[in-house]
Amino acid sequence: MIEKIKDRIISPAASLLEAMKLMDEVKVKILLVFNEEHFEGLVTIGDIQRAIIKNIALKDPVSRILSKNKIYGYQSEGEAGVKEKMRVMRAEVMPILDGQGELVDVWFWEDLFKKSEFVPREKINLPVVIMAGGKGTRLKPITNVIPKPLVPVGDKTILEVILDQFEGIGCHKFYMSLNYKADMMRYYLSQLPHHYDIEFFLEDKPLGTIGSVSLLKGKITTPFFVSNCDSINDQDYRDVYEYHQNNHNDLTIVTMVKSFKIPYGVIETGEDGLMTSLNEKPELTYQVNTGVYILNPECIEEIPKEEFFHITHLMEKIKAKGGRVGCFPVSEHSWKDMGEWPEYLKMIDVL
Repeated sequence: MIEKIKDRIISPAASLLEAMKLMDEVKVKILLVFNEEHFEGLVTIGDIQRAIIKNIALKDPVSRILSKNKIYGYQSEGEAGVKEKMRVMRAEVMPILDGQGELVDVWFWEDLFKKSEFVPREKINLPVVIMAGGKGTRLKPITNVIPKPLVPVGDKTILEVILDQFEGIGCHKFYMSLNYKADMMRYYLSQLPHHYDIEFFLEDKPLGTIGSVSLLKGKITTPFFVSNCDSINDQDYRDVYEYHQNNHNDLTIVTMVKSFKIPYGVIETGEDGLMTSLNEKPELTYQVNTGVYILNPECIEEIPKEEFFHITHLMEKIKAKGGRVGCFPVSEHSWKDMGEWPEYLKMIDVL
């Protein structure tokens, strides 16, 4: 048993950041927590995301967020009972416990089921605004020929990958802001075998990262997504919408947890240049904007018409009025960016 789970094991003393990095490394969203040889429980990416939202530090140990209320399988339930529990829960991993609560086995979804046997999750049908008007200057010379949303990643363009991800959760109505090479964008999409329900709207001049959404006043009456066209998130956006609703946000930003290790001792000084502290090779962690958002429809009224206006201006305006701007974190490797050539080459290497 240990052999098949060895890559997924983490200590309860490990930090949340270490757990998130291990999930990225082995490409899983669930880890098994062992205190030496004793099974303590499961920790999921959702547990860590909720901890970050609650402002629990990423340097804190996994034990701080370890839930005693996880659902496990038991030998007494028999194979059929445990399989049905996994199917209903859509459980990627199911620890199997004996009558004394000790771990005796671990079952994996891919070993027992076909993908189609998942109990489908309820879909949402929110409008999606795709910001596709930029020139993509950092990806020249390829963007001299084609617009950035049509740059290929695998056998699709990045635009199609983004559209398909939203359609996968039930979102089918798209509004697409165009400017640079707008005719090419329209033509390409019209020739695809799959028809997307897209209403185009044109920026006559560059209006910033959110300014063109002012052109949609009166058209959108529900919360809606806004997405750039240069990155992909390995995140079910229904989780983001659930957080947005439960937290009563006006605007929610999907953020990426990015850590930087400084390879030197960092010294802080005080009066007379005297050293006050020394931190050897510290690791700094930030949340970075991924370019995907959920906005309440009232936010459109805050965007001035025909003016250059960035999403950061809108965030500041909402906060100044006492509104709520929330952040939903994803792990570093869950976000794939193609804003510049090095990032684009990494993206196509892993897709």
